[in-house]
Amino acid sequence: DVEGDDVAPASSGPMDINTAIQEVLKQALIADGLSRGLRESAKALDQRKALLCVLSENCDEPMYKKLVTALCMEHNIPLIKVDSNMKLGEWAGLCKIDQDGKARKVVKCSCAVISNWGKETPAHDVLQEYLKSQK
Repeated sequence: DVEGDDVAPASSGPMDINTAIQEVLKQALIADGLSRGLRESAKALDQRKALLCVLSENCDEPMYKKLVTALCMEHNIPLIKVDSNMKLGEWAGLCKIDQDGKARKVVKCSCAVISNWGKETPAHDVLQEYLKSQK
């Protein structure tokens, strides 16, 4: 039994968009190209540094969503909506990882903006295809 052979089947199938977003956010975080939260995100969007914006659907403040959506439309920045701010917080690295690799103490995050893709992975290509199909 070879180490690491149990990982292959997961990556060989077609990657779904949520997995792709998760991977791309992780790479952006490593490359220091991820803005999290309204203030950081709005600044990145306004300075036209943003390459992609991820907004959570269950944000409790309607003006928040309006602002982010308007900034994205004004500067022609692609916007992807995810269903949960808890999930987005975990993907954006706003949590502690325990020994078992499970996320703990997750902080909710309603908006994240990528200004640097970091290492371009297959997930990046999946995301680009998804964005093209949305236009």
